[in-house]
Amino acid sequence: MTKKTITIKKGQQFPLTIKRLGINGEGVGYFKKQVVFVPGALPGEEVVVEATDIHLKYAEAKIKKIRKRSPHRVMPRCPVYEQCGGCQLQHLDYEAQLREKRDIVIQALERHCRLPVETLEIRPTIGMEDPWHYRNKSQFQVGMKKGEVIAGLYGLNSHQLIDISECLIQHPATNRVTNMVKMILQDLRIPIYNERTQTGLVRTIVARVGFRTGDVQLVLITAKKEIPRKELLIAEIKRRLPEVKSIVQNINGQKTSLIFGEESLLLEGEEYIQEVLGDLSFELSARAFFQLNPVQTVKLYDEVKKAAALTGTEKVVDAYCGVGTIGLWLAKGAGEIRGMDVIPEAIEDAKKNAKKHGFANATYVSGKAEALLPKWVKEGWKPDVIVVDPPRTGCDEQLLKTILKVKPQRIVYVSCNPSSLARDIDVLSKFYKVDYIQPVDMFPHTAHVECMVRLELKDIVQ
Repeated sequence: MTKKTITIKKGQQFPLTIKRLGINGEGVGYFKKQVVFVPGALPGEEVVVEATDIHLKYAEAKIKKIRKRSPHRVMPRCPVYEQCGGCQLQHLDYEAQLREKRDIVIQALERHCRLPVETLEIRPTIGMEDPWHYRNKSQFQVGMKKGEVIAGLYGLNSHQLIDISECLIQHPATNRVTNMVKMILQDLRIPIYNERTQTGLVRTIVARVGFRTGDVQLVLITAKKEIPRKELLIAEIKRRLPEVKSIVQNINGQKTSLIFGEESLLLEGEEYIQEVLGDLSFELSARAFFQLNPVQTVKLYDEVKKAAALTGTEKVVDAYCGVGTIGLWLAKGAGEIRGMDVIPEAIEDAKKNAKKHGFANATYVSGKAEALLPKWVKEGWKPDVIVVDPPRTGCDEQLLKTILKVKPQRIVYVSCNPSSLARDIDVLSKFYKVDYIQPVDMFPHTAHVECMVRLELKDIVQ
């Protein structure tokens, strides 16, 4: 049998009906049974497109004309929306975004999981009352344009830096700090890094705000350690931005797409800023990972708490625990929490956080869950509930095998990637029943969707 190859040619124009949204927020249609991805097109729309890229199994195209518009199409609020690419769904009204995100989860399950999707309870996506200005941290690259200091993101599929003076999904405090720092760098003529010539100094402005405290942390990423007019720079930041409680320099001289380098220096103020979630407070250092949308994080963690259904006696494992946020959210209702992570600094922070809040029932260990779990079971400590919040790649294969051996009564799975979630559910469904799946919108106006899944041990294997 000959392998079916795509017959669409680059530059070819053709009509297309958009059937659904893809995982990156693009419209998906079929031309002569061939898959075509169209950024900016919405389900139900009839469009004329032009093929821009041809791949082995699919084509990419751009809209030339919209013949029939979706009733849910809206005017994007952001002036640089189409150039920037940081958001993918501002042209779709918010209620429709929430429905489409649930559909993205369903598509992932249909593609990567053998369970009959129609039998699963997939709840409506939990959205935000106000889906704007929700990000607590911005990382804007710095450059020069016509003699002016600019800061923003690289354009969609290009190496053109787009100046962003007001990002509508960033907290206003991070926008204000970034804009003021641009002016200070301009006024003091501090050299800006040029990626092409690898000369200059300031590469990136990172601003993070505590939603509840109002504290702001500013990190300047520089190519070298020496900063000309450093004392004057610090004095101007303090004078013009009194809300900045922490000024840090991070040095990254590498030719890399990674933002942070290994060395950080405190230039002024506190090493940490405080953030509060519910009744827990956290100290955030310049490089500490923390959820980017605190408002939705509380909703997500409350869903985890509901799904864990703790009665006060359970032994709980918090795998991929980071700085301990989820485990500490559950600690009041648990008999004992044990968390693990492969990043030693995160474990140190988790220990500090547990101690600060007086949780004597929470223990944190550096290492892999798949190595620690069997050891604990051997010592006679078997968890009743396992919470996992893995990276985008999903759970480690060995961890899944270990969970199936250990057989806790309940698994609460938090996922930032529906595709890897679906694959892992497929493995776990050998011994576990999916109770329900709860999508949560952590990043409005983007194609990202977070999920919380409750899995219960099947009766036959208990």
